[in-house]
Amino acid sequence: MERSHTSLRRGWTTGSCATAAARAAWGGLCGPGFPDPVTITLPGGQHVAFALAAHGYEGDSAWAEVVKDAGDDPDVTHGAHVRATVRHAPPGSGVVFRAGEGVGTVTLPGLPLPPGEPAINPVPRHMIRTALSAVSGYEPDVEVTVSIPGGQDMARHTLNGRLGIVGGLSVLGTTGIVVPFSCAAWIDSIHRGVDVARALGLRHVAGCTGDVSERATQALYGLPPEAMLEMGDFAGGLLKYLRRHPVDHITVAGGVAKMTKLAQGFLDLHSRRGRADMGRVADLARAQGATAGVVADIARSHSVAAAFALAIEAGVPLGPAVARAAWQTACDVLAGADCMLDVLLFDRAGQMVARHGPHPVTR
Repeated sequence: MERSHTSLRRGWTTGSCATAAARAAWGGLCGPGFPDPVTITLPGGQHVAFALAAHGYEGDSAWAEVVKDAGDDPDVTHGAHVRATVRHAPPGSGVVFRAGEGVGTVTLPGLPLPPGEPAINPVPRHMIRTALSAVSGYEPDVEVTVSIPGGQDMARHTLNGRLGIVGGLSVLGTTGIVVPFSCAAWIDSIHRGVDVARALGLRHVAGCTGDVSERATQALYGLPPEAMLEMGDFAGGLLKYLRRHPVDHITVAGGVAKMTKLAQGFLDLHSRRGRADMGRVADLARAQGATAGVVADIARSHSVAAAFALAIEAGVPLGPAVARAAWQTACDVLAGADCMLDVLLFDRAGQMVARHGPHPVTR
């Protein structure tokens, strides 16, 4: 694909690849043969072509395979072989979907698909139905099995296990296009995690920036795995969704650096969005009674961790001040949600540095 204005090349979702493979296989089974390249229509109306990596016949079925190109996005499925196998289904069946090797199965409520269904999301299903109908002139009766060899191993690097998707990857995509570093799949997984927690009737969820804060928060509250939302850097993505889909108690937890950025109003906590303002950290320390010398040293600190070390040595309660400010940022995003909110700060060893709340969210 063409490079964007940021010089990052866009790529294709697993849903687009599965659609192209399914259309090629269906052409091989009941049409003029396997088209190569095979052209499909994306949800936005764009017509795009895919080269086939392989194709063939197995008994009464045909199959085709496309290699996923995620562009310049650090997608765990980049380079994966996405295969679709098609065979005729009984009259009146319509398009029936099956999970092959490396594609997961839904086991928990709250997702767009009911438990027991293959994890092929609604938009890719629609794309596949549309592509097959374009070959036949009508929606055919066909069984479509999507496989991603090695997908079960790849899924260990995704949030699928947390969402109750077992056995492999999800076939995803709402536009058919992967935008580099948009992290849309991660944010979507956070949202689906909230949906699963709500469907299970959980009243308390925790969004954590990493493994250390997650383990410490889970141990503190005794929360089940389904209540733990791997927020990462996407505090805004979690909090905005929880504002529309609240639960009774929301905990936001992380290390001192990322929680300091939240305290300063950042909702994307990644370093690419900028560093914490050490002058503002120094101002917080001054408000907590730090001497002019300590304030100056904190303002010159090369990192938030170094600033916290100076504050601790001087007996300045910087952690509680940061926790309060981070709580206020989160509260502002959640405004209107009927819930309790607390913010936890942890050091790198998983020891709690500070805590604010739980308090009710206010407008």
